[in-house]
Amino acid sequence: MGKNILVADDAAFMRMRLAKLLTESGYSVVGEAENGKVAVEKFEKLKPDLTIVDITMPVMDGIQAIAEIKKVDPDAKIIVCSAMGQQNMVIQAVKAGAKDYVLKPFQPARVLDAVRKQIG
Repeated sequence: MGKNILVADDAAFMRMRLAKLLTESGYSVVGEAENGKVAVEKFEKLKPDLTIVDITMPVMDGIQAIAEIKKVDPDAKIIVCSAMGQQNMVIQAVKAGAKDYVLKPFQPARVLDAVRKQIG
């Protein structure tokens, strides 16, 4: 499999949980970002097959990061994993270019289902 994934979340614990789940499922976590600005920079450098972003992050939030990543690569595959489940947040994320939205606390099967739908 070996699909490359970038994980962006301001909580180190969440990055660690997602990275562990993904690597145990055969994916390669090529980078982690603690905020949206770092996520965009790492996306440009690493060119991952998929990026998973949180909405609420310092410096640059997930919605802005999605929009910036889409400017770099209009075909970028992005999934949001956030505790912000309000409908307007979901709509904003999708409008910015997110392909799926996973609510925290996440169910591992739901995350893997979202990832498989995007990159196999």
